[in-house]
Amino acid sequence: MSITAAQVKELRERTGAGMMECKKALVETAGDMEAAIEHLRKAGLAKADKKSGRVAAEGAVIQAGDHRHSVLVEINCETDFVAKDENFRGFAEEVATLALGTEDIEALGAAAMSSGHSVEDARQQLVAKLGENIQVRRLAHLKVDAGVVASYIHGGRIGVLVAISGNDEELARDIAMHVAALNPAYRDVADVPPEAVAKEKDILVAQAADSGKPPEIIEKMVTGRLKKHLAEITLTGQPFVKDGDITVGKLVQDKGIEILEFVRLEVGEGIEKEEGDFAAEVMQQARGA
Repeated sequence: MSITAAQVKELRERTGAGMMECKKALVETAGDMEAAIEHLRKAGLAKADKKSGRVAAEGAVIQAGDHRHSVLVEINCETDFVAKDENFRGFAEEVATLALGTEDIEALGAAAMSSGHSVEDARQQLVAKLGENIQVRRLAHLKVDAGVVASYIHGGRIGVLVAISGNDEELARDIAMHVAALNPAYRDVADVPPEAVAKEKDILVAQAADSGKPPEIIEKMVTGRLKKHLAEITLTGQPFVKDGDITVGKLVQDKGIEILEFVRLEVGEGIEKEEGDFAAEVMQQARGA
């Protein structure tokens, strides 16, 4: 049967698939629009499965919510080019909004999007459309009953949430910017695991042992260096990024507030990236591989 341009256009608008894929699907289903949509969805799943093993270390961190409850979601793709694509961004922003009502990635994958598809189905369709492995990797919530939650997104790649007591949203955002810049591992010295402190002390003792100094001097050296190390890895011990003459701990103490919690997500952290041939990658994308 003859497939009209209007049918192809409608199928493209409803699925986001390419023109030739839409025409082929309509031919194979004898012009049945719903059957063609199902055909393309199945094809999309096959493409998604094929691409699922490829490294996706680019993408975006998206924030949603307000000063009482906020969430960060990291969504990955393979290239910075796709990370800036309007289809990817639209998907990511809607997923982040849905994440406010879910506690984990599995539940988020089953959540219904405005299109009527689940997040997982929409992800698979996006893989088919954009030709890259796309993954909803992780999410993180911060909620407060009293106090405020502030957020800061840097370049779309680093997202931070900070919860503080009190109602100083500007201060909370400044602290979030500090966390984005200096990436502290812990909130305060009290939050550092004892085993991590003991391990660092052992390393410092071993280093100082070669100095030839008396044991009492070595003890003082180790104590001083350990204190410095703990200050460097804790938020309250670090010099404030907007005023290096004061630590974050002293800043919040002077303001009469407490940092309750923080979370920081950075795109691709912990993912082992493949070193590839850029020209070959471009050719692969051009061929729709």
